Amino acid sequence: MRLLVDILHPAHVHVFGALAKELGSRGHDVRFTLRDKDVARELLDQHGIGYELLSRQRQGVGLAGEFVQRSARLWHVAAAFRPHFFAGVMGPSITAVGRLRRTLTRDRARIAVFYNTEIARLTNTVVYPLADYVCTPDSYWAKVYGNHVTYPGYHELTYLHPHRFKPDPEVPRRHGIDPTLPYFVVRFVSYKSSHDLGIAGLTLSQKIALVTTLREFGRVYISSEGALPPELEPYKLRSPASDMHQVLAFARLLVGESATMASEAAVLGVTSFYISPFGRGFTDDQERRYQLVYNFNGARFRADWMSDVRRLAADPHLVTRAQAAQDRLLHEKTDVTLWMVDFFEREYKKHFG
Repeated sequence: MRLLVDILHPAHVHVFGALAKELGSRGHDVRFTLRDKDVARELLDQHGIGYELLSRQRQGVGLAGEFVQRSARLWHVAAAFRPHFFAGVMGPSITAVGRLRRTLTRDRARIAVFYNTEIARLTNTVVYPLADYVCTPDSYWAKVYGNHVTYPGYHELTYLHPHRFKPDPEVPRRHGIDPTLPYFVVRFVSYKSSHDLGIAGLTLSQKIALVTTLREFGRVYISSEGALPPELEPYKLRSPASDMHQVLAFARLLVGESATMASEAAVLGVTSFYISPFGRGFTDDQERRYQLVYNFNGARFRADWMSDVRRLAADPHLVTRAQAAQDRLLHEKTDVTLWMVDFFEREYKKHFG
């Protein structure tokens, strides 16, 4: 089986990296194409994963030109590799190229889009009907116009499930972080993704107040997609992106604007706050079922979340309670990488076997 994976965001490297390793061990061939965004290239290099660079991230009106460029280059990669499956998160280029090749060359390759972001309505409306499979967590609540396939889990369980991730206290120590002492991770995002158009996050005064509150209870480390203002620069986390999950695994609490990192914290047994104008079905699920995420989205975005942050930061039972909730989560959810392996092998036998 030949699988072509298109990477648009650093988080997608994690989602498909473990899948590539599992499929490779079973004799299948997996190739990667890349949109150079943030640390995606760095992560692929650090994991020793080869790739074909298709484009670099553009913004605003440049997104259309980038889409044309990367789709044209993806066409040539697919013509040489001849994949049985295209796969990706969100998937605008793989659906366009996959469908066009099917029409013009009678290529039989199937298209699998994995997504978990309900608010990307325009992309979802255009992409989903073109895909052969739209694979989402079973907590996904938006309408899917296409062949909807669900699984009991989250994207983050592809790479942070205990089958393939083990917390190592020596990693944060290498970066000057003592995992035995209380510390907090704060995450700020740039709001430059296509589904973030017109969205504004926390203000500078809110960010400063958050850090001021947390440092009463331990050290604070900030992970940020964009440059930090001078007031917050001393708190910048200096570890490489490849070690982020090891740092997060020993944190007392995560507070930030990233749904992905909130979910990562949850599956690692770390309580998190997801503060953003728009929510996600998977973080709602992690709050409702396990109380591992506190969502302040929609009307709650303007609520007094700071008092809850202070209350939990001071709670002596926070870590014990979160670890018990993680045990329940892992018992009820699946190893999503193995689910993906079974899915692709089953569909390969059905359509190409």
